[in-house]
Amino acid sequence: MQTTENKQWQDEQALNRYQLIAPLLDETLDNAKRIQMREDIAGKNGISPRSLYRYEAAYRNGGFAGLKPMNREQRRSQKLLENFDEILEQAIQLKKEVPKRSVKQIIYILELEGWAAPGILKRSTMERYLYKAGFGVRQMQMYNDARKSSSKRFCKPHRMMLLQGDIKYGLKLPIGKNGAMVQTYLSSAIDDHSRYVLQSSFYDNQEEAIVEDTFRKVILKHGKFDACYFDHGSQYVAKQLKFSLSRLGITIRTAPVRSGKSKGKVEKFHQVVDSFLREAKVHKIKTLEELNRYWEIYLEEYYHKTPHDGIREYYESMNSPIPAAGITPLQEWGRDTRHLTFLDASVVAEAFLHHEERLVDKGACISFRGHKYETKPSLIGCRVEISYDPMVPETITVRYPGMEPFTAEPVKIGPFCDKAPSLPVSMQEQETESSRMLAALEKKHVQTRQQRADAISFGKYRKDGGRHV
Repeated sequence: MQTTENKQWQDEQALNRYQLIAPLLDETLDNAKRIQMREDIAGKNGISPRSLYRYEAAYRNGGFAGLKPMNREQRRSQKLLENFDEILEQAIQLKKEVPKRSVKQIIYILELEGWAAPGILKRSTMERYLYKAGFGVRQMQMYNDARKSSSKRFCKPHRMMLLQGDIKYGLKLPIGKNGAMVQTYLSSAIDDHSRYVLQSSFYDNQEEAIVEDTFRKVILKHGKFDACYFDHGSQYVAKQLKFSLSRLGITIRTAPVRSGKSKGKVEKFHQVVDSFLREAKVHKIKTLEELNRYWEIYLEEYYHKTPHDGIREYYESMNSPIPAAGITPLQEWGRDTRHLTFLDASVVAEAFLHHEERLVDKGACISFRGHKYETKPSLIGCRVEISYDPMVPETITVRYPGMEPFTAEPVKIGPFCDKAPSLPVSMQEQETESSRMLAALEKKHVQTRQQRADAISFGKYRKDGGRHV
């Protein structure tokens, strides 16, 4: 059976491979441009263009699952060379001398110098040990990559090609315990081309779950988008969000560090949010539901129907005619010729589920967020995988190899204890018409009596006539 550690490793490798090939999956690229980009990506990440080509083919044939590497347990184990520590030391020295040296080049030099016979050292093994030593490609890039942020403006030509997301502080509302004031946060997703707000809601926290909820609603309401653009906030670099969007074939791009200009559309939108918050404060809004209701009205009746300067500037830069009254986000969204691509709701729901592992205790229960949930007696002592929606954590699905997934129910504690501890239905005592043990004993007793009767009946046939001397 595949272990959870191996599964997590496969998912991480698949996610890393997807992030490498994501720019190459753009269908608008011509073959020459794709080859050039493939070589650039290969050079920056220390892998061969051939490997990137294999990853692309695997993704097109099998989707995200096709990028998962072979199970570690299925791989043939190979012992390291006796002098591998010395070889690794030389490899680190070669990396220090020329940080951009690829692993392939390092192995080639080591073979030329006689540290190992040709073909013995494997690239994957050397990459892994260099990474552990702090000399991986991404680690070295942290020391050498000092790209300056670009102030050049950009705008995608069609809707749903790029979405921008961000979180902003909202009002403080008396929604805490005993009316305590609680800070609210606005999570939004904006279409880069039309400036249309696809999803925007206030929450009472700023956990990563609110970002997942925002983009899940975007996909369910408006369909799949090509890519999203975030800053380096912890909610946007979370592994779960990357995993969920990657499973749906959506690319994540991050803005350069300390580059506010690259997030100009979001910053401009936040000015609209500020104007709403001033009105909401005067209106003396008290609940989160009321705040979201008025915010939705504000977006639909004011923001979406007001001509946007950014849209006008975009068409002016292209020397395209625009109406004298300007173009609103709602108009620009509606007149776009690009079709929307909707996904099955079950596919979207599965992509955004969180997965964890739990041990089933001797009462056939698992613990989750301080509560107990009932599973099945046959799983006692087993480690099971649970999946749940972070916005509805009360519903937990339990999975175990060889068993159909099922929903775990919360353990219910009544006002009085039972006369006897309650057992699962499959283990409870069942009423019967008779005792199978007594019936079996009665049958055996009849057979025993019959055997005795037969022995007595044959006694008269003895040669001495049955007399005793």
